[in-house]
Amino acid sequence: VQLQAFGGGLVQAGGSLRLSCVVSGRTLSSYGMGWFRQAPGKEREFVAGIRRSDGSTHYADSVKGRFTISRDNAKNTVYLQMVSLKPEDTAVYFCAAAVRLSGSALYSTSGYDYWGQGTLVTVSS
Repeated sequence: VQLQAFGGGLVQAGGSLRLSCVVSGRTLSSYGMGWFRQAPGKEREFVAGIRRSDGSTHYADSVKGRFTISRDNAKNTVYLQMVSLKPEDTAVYFCAAAVRLSGSALYSTSGYDYWGQGTLVTVSS
């Protein structure tokens, strides 16, 4: 299974970006999916997740109301739509896939089995 994330870039505060994560090697519907981010000098943190079982979505408090995770199983792609971006959103964003994503595992890096290479998002003030 391979994950490829793209769509990052430089954007001004208040702007929008949409990240995409293409899954290959197995159908997307087999996985729960998540987006994480890592800023310089900081640990990787949960941003958003979507469960395979019921399609429910979950967000970090810092992005709730601004970011939206979605999936298109036909395209084997997961998206992260980001609006009202802030300088503190600057980070490398990673997508991840999990065979089983129950309970609080959705919020933890240890809950995921496969990772993409990351895409850099820079928000200027």
